[in-house]
Amino acid sequence: MTDHDGTGGVRPLTLAWVGRHLDIGERVVKTEALHGGITAEMRRVTVGRRDGGTRVLVLRTFVDAAHAALLTGTGVPAPGLVAVDHRAVHCEYPSLLMTHLAGRTVLEDAGVEARVPLLARQLVAIHAVRSAPAERPPQYVTLTTADTVVTPKGADAATWAAAVDVIRGPAPPYEGRFLHRDFHPGNVLFDMPPPGPAAFRITGTVDWAAASWGPADLDVAHCCTNLALLHGPAWGLRFAEVYEEAGGVPAATSSERLYWHVRDALAFSEEVQQVSLPWRGAGRTELTARILGERLDAYVTSLMDAPG
Repeated sequence: MTDHDGTGGVRPLTLAWVGRHLDIGERVVKTEALHGGITAEMRRVTVGRRDGGTRVLVLRTFVDAAHAALLTGTGVPAPGLVAVDHRAVHCEYPSLLMTHLAGRTVLEDAGVEARVPLLARQLVAIHAVRSAPAERPPQYVTLTTADTVVTPKGADAATWAAAVDVIRGPAPPYEGRFLHRDFHPGNVLFDMPPPGPAAFRITGTVDWAAASWGPADLDVAHCCTNLALLHGPAWGLRFAEVYEEAGGVPAATSSERLYWHVRDALAFSEEVQQVSLPWRGAGRTELTARILGERLDAYVTSLMDAPG
């Protein structure tokens, strides 16, 4: 979803910085706000070329780091880095200029059964990325604690208390992997040519600002929770299975896997309203904070009831 505003939506210093990274004879002719993100302001930047044609870049502000460059040559489609101003030396705010990828995010229920295996295979490919220790992104961070969890209204208090107890202990041991750290349908672009879902393909994964190093289960769990809220709890449970079917390697024991899945699900208890807004803006108007709270409760319950 976009808003067209000429170039007036980009602050002057930032616009000048973008211009310095264009080819000779090129100029910014239009910018469009891209909606759906939570942690950054995103804009599509249309650049006029000397031959009369155009090309498209993407400008991201409030970005901490750019790790997508580590994916070059790996087969994982991601935006290419054009320029970055980490410390806002040239721009009003920290900014990242990158190449534009074709495709669009798909959040509707229709076709989810065809998209889930594609998402799983993409995540397996991300976790297969190898890098030297000195080049790795920073260690993963989790902010949710047993004391910050917000039990949804009407949820079963005993079930949620048991879920909170799961994350009171130390994190299980794990083998480190390259993590996207915010992998979910809203950060994956699809090309959807006719005749329908069978022809879906992923054209790119975006928003690598939180990329880190840690347990693969953390990425899997995050996508599971998002799918559970978008499409119902069963899809959250199903994604974990499909990830393993696609060649992914989760934690060795069910208790270790449960820790990561519960930790991610409980993290959403603090931000249901925040998650609801971009999804509703993207067309899923029925996904109110109340509905997401109910789905989160059902998903946490299903995790705690799962055999293991």
